[in-house]
Amino acid sequence: MTSKEESKNRRKKVLTGRPYVIVSYLFLALFLGLISYAVYFQVVLRDDYLSSPYNRRQDANEEQVVRGAILASDGTVLARTDVDDEGNETRVYPYDSLFAQVVGYSDYGTSGLESTENYVLLNSHADLTEQLQNDLNGEKNIGDNVVTSLNVTLQQAARDALGDNRGAVFVMEASTGRVLADVSKPDFNPNTVSEDWEELNSEGSGSPFLNRALQGLYPPGSTFKMVTSLAYLRQYGTLDNFSFNCTGEYTQGGFTIHCSGNEAHGQQTFAEAFANSCNCAFAEMATELLNSTALMETAESLHFNESLSMELPSYSSSFKLENAIADGLTMQTAIGQGDTLATPAMMAMIAGAVANDGEMMVPTFVDRVENHTGTWSEESGNQSLGQVMTSGEAAQLKELMKGVIRSGTGTGLSDLPYDIAGKTGTAEYGNTDEENAHSWFVGFSDTGNSDIVVAVVVEDGGYGSTAALPVARAVFQSYFG
Repeated sequence: MTSKEESKNRRKKVLTGRPYVIVSYLFLALFLGLISYAVYFQVVLRDDYLSSPYNRRQDANEEQVVRGAILASDGTVLARTDVDDEGNETRVYPYDSLFAQVVGYSDYGTSGLESTENYVLLNSHADLTEQLQNDLNGEKNIGDNVVTSLNVTLQQAARDALGDNRGAVFVMEASTGRVLADVSKPDFNPNTVSEDWEELNSEGSGSPFLNRALQGLYPPGSTFKMVTSLAYLRQYGTLDNFSFNCTGEYTQGGFTIHCSGNEAHGQQTFAEAFANSCNCAFAEMATELLNSTALMETAESLHFNESLSMELPSYSSSFKLENAIADGLTMQTAIGQGDTLATPAMMAMIAGAVANDGEMMVPTFVDRVENHTGTWSEESGNQSLGQVMTSGEAAQLKELMKGVIRSGTGTGLSDLPYDIAGKTGTAEYGNTDEENAHSWFVGFSDTGNSDIVVAVVVEDGGYGSTAALPVARAVFQSYFG
């Protein structure tokens, strides 16, 4: 056979075998895709599917398992199932409405931790001998307990301080993100949900099922100046050269912005402008000193406009500011007004990152799962979103926030026997001529040992230091005894 014929035969074999190679690679790709999805399903989507109300496996579990308890961090029972002599089960909430939104209810469906931990509560890791004995006797097994990070004393103090006001109080450990208190008003009694259902869902109920700390979207007011300050610091690398003479109002592009009460703060350094919450200084900063994309880039680096995965349902905080937007909206945005909306949890996470040398922690509610005898347990880990600011940036923001307490709008906390760093806020909404405003405080203790972050919103509370600050004070005092 000539070399020409041999070459022709080789080409023919290659052409004949090519479809088999393509099909082989196609099947390999499909196989790898299935494996990848299986891993994704088991790792990422597993808890969502297990806790889904559409998962019929939970119905089967309910026939075989007595629902486990939900406990506070010290073992105090927040929700339990009582079984009478006839086998009738009743879900009981010993603290009535105190933990309403966070623990939730299990009548007319489920909410709160009762919903997200539903599969866990209806699963049993009781001793195998005990399970075998129950099976032989035709009795149900006892479900696992969910041990939360919640602190009963702190929850009660936060709720008492909030009083009859609508709003939210959110408290978490600065270094771990463990949620110690999550109070939302108005609330409801989970023991009587079925009886109160129509009233709780009526038009004038005030949305008592809403966990305002995680799902309440508010203009953040001057608490957002933490973000504006970080944007300035990133652009200039220092706060030392800033100077502004506040006359009580500032006009740019035909729009005028005022400081609270039209107060003229006079000559201000950056630290003084932050401590006094000088709107005019921050308005000039946004329109004259910052790049057009600085606020957007900084806000998104802090996870605005992002859906965050938490153990309870939460809404994403939103920031919107077009490059060529009018000066008026730019000034409003710099002081936490405009189109910016944030949850108390989001602002707590930002303050927590300042307290935690720049690392942002995701709020977590569950410490561990254990069987009903406590002989088996599975720990839950902390969740970090990584470094959202450098330790140097965090240190400078911390000093700014301490200045608020020492000599600014937060001096109502200055007499406490430990360092507090914070920011007050007055968040106007609706018709500003009617002076509608929510009262904000966001801050943290700085003792170097088990410090906490506190976020407070009092709806229609007016000036930040009037309504929100006393609530935060009560929380700090309760925590530090």
